[in-house]
Amino acid sequence: MTIYFYVEREKPYGCFSNFSAHGFMLDDLYWATSEHYFQAQKFIGTPYLEKVRQTKTPKDAANMGRDRTLPLRPDWKQVKDDVMRKAVLQKFKAHADIRDILLATGDAMLVENSPVDYYWGCGKDGSGKNKLGQILMAVRETLRGNVEM
Repeated sequence: MTIYFYVEREKPYGCFSNFSAHGFMLDDLYWATSEHYFQAQKFIGTPYLEKVRQTKTPKDAANMGRDRTLPLRPDWKQVKDDVMRKAVLQKFKAHADIRDILLATGDAMLVENSPVDYYWGCGKDGSGKNKLGQILMAVRETLRGNVEM
């Protein structure tokens, strides 16, 4: 079985989206969404981290994080998957309701059905890497107590 998800408004799996309004504490700061955390980590050690953290919406955080006029940390390509894992795990640890939804997916394949993202999602033609889906499945195993992350 495969479960496709994409936007935070989709029930019940919209909570798998990084735009879902499930805030959490991480690195001694409160993050409104996992998107806020992920995008802000691109600017560690700069004032932009806090600017991203305080943006109103996850879309604003994403837009700021994708702004290549801002100083992207030099090791971003090497650490981005780990940053995403850390954010997603914390989000699901912090919210029992969505943790239950994730655990109830059993052994289903989870796929971010993004028509534009070929790295985090499956892309328009399904050929994408689906890294977010892979991370969610790894988080599911960690929450079951089967695997350390």
